[in-house]
This record gives sequence, C-alpha cells and structure tokens, in this order.
Amino acid sequence: MIDVTAAAQHRYTVNLSILFSELPLLERPAAAAAAGFTAAELWWPFGESATPAQAELDALRKAFTDAGVRLTGLNFLDDLSLGVRGTVSVPAAKDRFRANVPVAAGLAASLGTKALNALYGNRVEGVDPAEQDALALENLVLAARAAHEIGAILLVEALNRPESPDYPLVSAAAAVEVVDKVNAATGLGNAKFLCDLYHLAMNGEDLAAVIDTYADRFGHVQIADKPGRNEPGTGGLDFEDLFARLTAAGYTGRIGLEYRPSTGVSADSFEWLPRELRSAG
Repeated sequence: MIDVTAAAQHRYTVNLSILFSELPLLERPAAAAAAGFTAAELWWPFGESATPAQAELDALRKAFTDAGVRLTGLNFLDDLSLGVRGTVSVPAAKDRFRANVPVAAGLAASLGTKALNALYGNRVEGVDPAEQDALALENLVLAARAAHEIGAILLVEALNRPESPDYPLVSAAAAVEVVDKVNAATGLGNAKFLCDLYHLAMNGEDLAAVIDTYADRFGHVQIADKPGRNEPGTGGLDFEDLFARLTAAGYTGRIGLEYRPSTGVSADSFEWLPRELRSAG
C-alpha cells in the first residue's frame, strides 16, 4: 500500500472507461460509488458517435446522478473505440469533431464537469503534418472557447510512443507547446497540460523534472504503474515520491486513476488507496 501520508495530500477520480470496464457503462458509476469514490472521469463514452441521441445522454447523466458520483473529466470525440488517438488534428474527422464540441460541453455542463480533454489525433499518411497542426489549433481554439463558456478547462495530453507511434505529442514539452499556442490564440488561459505520469514514464521522461518544470501548467494528473499500466504497486514507479513531489510543487487538482486492474477485477485494485481517501472531497 502506498504511504498514506503522501497519498492523503491529494483527491482522486476514477476513470470509468478503463476501470470497471467489465461492467456495462451505465452500471459503472454505481460500482465506483460502492468502492468509495465520489468522482469519476470518462473517455468519450459513445464510441464513434459524435452526436448521440438525447436518450443516451440522459441515461448516462442519470447513472451519475443516481449514483451520487460527479463526472469530473470528459473527453471530446476521441475515436478510441476505433483504435485512433483523438480527432482534433484529423482532417477526415473535422466535421464530426466540431459537431461534437457543443454536445460534449453540454453533457459536461449538466454534470458539473470542469475539465474537457481533446486528444490530438494521429498523424495521417499522405497529409502534411503542418496542415494537421493548423487544423488542430483551429479545433482546440473552438474547444477552449466552449469549455470556457461552461467554466471548464481544456486539457491537452501527451501519450507514449511505444503504444501510440503515430501520435505526435509524446513529451511534456510538446504538449505544453500546444497549450501555449491555444492560450495565445484565445487569450482565455484555460488550456492546460494533462500530465499522465504513466505515458511520460513510458517515454523515458524524468518525472521529477516534469513535475518541477511544468506543475504550474497542470490541469490534471493521471496515473498507472509502469510497465503494465496496472494499479500502483504493481510496477516500478515510486508513487510515494511522486505524490510528495506533486504536493511540494503546489498541485492541488485531482489525480485520475487511469489503469487496468491487474487481476481483471476493478473492485480488487484499490487496496493501495485506503477507502477514506477515495472520496474526492
């Protein structure tokens, strides 16, 4: 179990797209509540559908409200169900992404969600990377403005090269560069870096240096142990040190549990985090 002193300095939110995925989507908020969590986050939960039916949106909203679980983070259309890594920079997904922005923002607003993540998207063969980057900036500006309208932040995430070889943002510096461009374009300052410590570790980055350098730019932090992407304590990352460093750097946001349970049973993967620390507060 992670040292309670280090872990107790933070609040946690459980990612219901990867945890409790052994259950149907609408049952996951209640399962999270039963495990002691009061906050959760989601990748885009409707697959490749950018504009799901109102009944689907209402059912998901009801599942969260009935469970008493707050949705703290939501992806814009990400096409993860298709094996893609986001739609922001993908020309073929331009219309779908833009149709999704008000839908995702509307769902977020109705559930008090204050963080929206826009995955950048893979490089597309035969398309100039500069063209993709220009499209990404246009789309991220739209997304940042939509987030601002509901009092939310926009997150930009770095993934890891071994698992996402066609995704261009594979370092903290690359993601922060995009964040800076979005903020310069909007003047809103609500674009932030989503620091996923697992992805950065898989890229070989010095996590202590990332925290020291960019903590004031973090909009959210996510964790999983390396190399298996399982719960803390199953791999080689020193979470006691990482939690302490986040505290020392002044990070006060939530930490998203975005890992695969090592046994395949999500409810059994939280022993490292005492139940009294699972409530987001």
